[in-house]
Amino acid sequence: MKRKIQPTPNTIKEWIQTYVPDKDLFFLPETKLASFKEYVSNVLVIPHEEFMNHSSYKQIQLVNSYEYWNLSKDVAYVLVTPPGWVNHLPVEKKIDLFRIQIEAGRGLIHPISDYTVGTSSLSGNMIKVKDEEYLVLHKAMWDELSYHSKEEIMKDIAQQWEDWICYDYPIKTPPHLIKFANTFPSRAGSNCLSATLFAITQQEWIIHEWVHPQTFLQRLELEEYHVTSQDLRAGDVVTWEDSDGIIQHASYCIDDHFFFNKRGQTFFNAWSIVHLDDLKGDWGRLSMKSFRKAF
Repeated sequence: MKRKIQPTPNTIKEWIQTYVPDKDLFFLPETKLASFKEYVSNVLVIPHEEFMNHSSYKQIQLVNSYEYWNLSKDVAYVLVTPPGWVNHLPVEKKIDLFRIQIEAGRGLIHPISDYTVGTSSLSGNMIKVKDEEYLVLHKAMWDELSYHSKEEIMKDIAQQWEDWICYDYPIKTPPHLIKFANTFPSRAGSNCLSATLFAITQQEWIIHEWVHPQTFLQRLELEEYHVTSQDLRAGDVVTWEDSDGIIQHASYCIDDHFFFNKRGQTFFNAWSIVHLDDLKGDWGRLSMKSFRKAF
């Protein structure tokens, strides 16, 4: 049966603690650095290329919260600031910085219209661009909010990532999958590849990893999975590849209709039971390939 799932209170508590990182990051194009020169004496100004290659800033929660993949190609510098730095800027500079962040594609910025929580406690961290008003999240303002406000904001943000619609797990679902089926991670990193590898190896720790395509394919080979053209059956692995042959998604077949699946690497993406039609709707534009374990 199809239904909507919800994260538990404990899961939301974990999300609240980690979604807004301790490091505030602000992204600037080449032409904007000079206008903030007098305000960066206590800030690290890192060239964007160096930032992206810096091990300290490759942590998965930073990647997810700030949505590095959405950043504009015009970004040339990253300001790494202590909590509260932005609140000490002159009002016009703060507004200018927030506007630049929207243009740069920085994460932790959301339209006010997406929220069900009242906005009175958010004043000073909002900016209007054209006809839309946005909230810019950063550590100091997050720490000042009541827990109830954080909880409501977290729920609103989380549901922007996916609709949390899933199916009850089939009767023949392997027992090790039942523990995770239709639940949410409490930390970032787990992706579709790690969820699929967990399904075939039964190694629980793997489900929490951030697995990349070559690691995934290596594991399939070690587990003696091979490409098959036969109709899907329980235990098969299905991948979807782009035009360069790079895996963009993978899922584990529970039976010929339902799959154990994870849509993304954030903790807002549930480990869920989905129908094959849902997967084809999400990934049908890509090339589908099936793998089966040799017996």
